[in-house]
Amino acid sequence: MTAFLIANMAPIMFGALVLLLLLGYPVAFSLAANGLFFGLLAIDLGLLTPALLQALPERVFGIMRNDTLLAIPFFTFMGLILERSGMAEDLLETIGQMFGPVRGGLAYAVVFVGALLAATTGVVAASVISMGLISLPIMLRYGYDRRLAAGVITASGTLAQIIPPSLVLIVMADQLGRSVGDMYEGAFIPGLSLAALYAVYVLVMTLVKPDWAPALPYDALTLREDNDKAGYPSLLAIVLAAVIAAVLLTRTMHPICAAGLAGLRA
Repeated sequence: MTAFLIANMAPIMFGALVLLLLLGYPVAFSLAANGLFFGLLAIDLGLLTPALLQALPERVFGIMRNDTLLAIPFFTFMGLILERSGMAEDLLETIGQMFGPVRGGLAYAVVFVGALLAATTGVVAASVISMGLISLPIMLRYGYDRRLAAGVITASGTLAQIIPPSLVLIVMADQLGRSVGDMYEGAFIPGLSLAALYAVYVLVMTLVKPDWAPALPYDALTLREDNDKAGYPSLLAIVLAAVIAAVLLTRTMHPICAAGLAGLRA
């Protein structure tokens, strides 16, 4: 038995971790308990030396003092704020109303909002849960195919892994010894390209299977101006004003500050 444990320590350890996760224990506690248990077992079997456990406190405090990894809890907290406050729901509803008259408009809205939530939270759970709970019942109510609706929501939620700011990119930057800015710069174009490919897929599906993604009926479009028009000219004017303000302000201040002030002006 001892020889079997020594020869297969890694797969047994991985299987025990999977079992703990399937039992419903939190990931953090499962990883810690699994590592400590098999560490003690490896010391008993003579695979490790007890001195290695003395480095555990330094390892923990070293991670806690890591300035790069400090961004992870803050991005997670920001995603929870968007989810619990209802801002993500309002954003998805507004974008859905804007794309509603177009065939497959709700699917486009999910892709667009998925990219926006990815850029603001970096948390996959916040994006998928928000869009799944809000948009899936609406898409099914208006005749969207279940496979298309679920696929678009799931795929758009994973954009949080690549569109900056991404928690995965922060961890990769720490492990690779590169700056977070370099990782974000390298992932920005691929992330937007992936979101564009999702939108192209929805467009192809609306051409091949038009009954899978119908347009919203007129009664469902509730966000209208006083003259009963959709208000697209007003939206276009606001976007142009924000873009012009951002371009002008960028010449005198940091681009992030310029974008924030332009958004407030809009």
